[in-house]
Amino acid sequence: MNTSNNSGFRELPALENQKCFACSPVNPTGLKMRFHADAGRLVSWVTVPEHMCGWRHLAHGGVIAAILDEVMSWGAIYLLKRVILTRSMAIEFKKPVPIGKSLRAEGSVYEVRGPREAVMEGRLYRADDDVLCARAEGVFALLSPEAAMRLSVVDAQMLADLKPLLGTSPG
Repeated sequence: MNTSNNSGFRELPALENQKCFACSPVNPTGLKMRFHADAGRLVSWVTVPEHMCGWRHLAHGGVIAAILDEVMSWGAIYLLKRVILTRSMAIEFKKPVPIGKSLRAEGSVYEVRGPREAVMEGRLYRADDDVLCARAEGVFALLSPEAAMRLSVVDAQMLADLKPLLGTSPG
């Protein structure tokens, strides 16, 4: 499905008070991913900058993994209304990912395994021709806000920043 623009998607608020490598708008060397959602998936249009290359003109595999982890993570937060932690992730690299070109990352729920675990799917496409470059499956721990605070995953400020995305989450 070609979603080359963000029409039909709701833009999610950016978290201004943290320095995440992938999604922070204030991290000067990060990816600055922004997220948009519809009823069943989360999407981010991202361009890998030159300083994140692996082979000449290609994105480093670790950067591709970070993009997929981030889109699956935010997909789980937004779609499942829970604070999350990545437990495991498997990636299939299908095509080279160019630096400096627009990419589309998508995350969706693959399976909910109960109140504490979900499997997410992430996909990374070249935006210009809709070619699938990488696919990931990630297992995520689903945490209540209280458990996330107790485990020091989030602090009170981060939890407040996440509130618009979490709404009233199950405990």
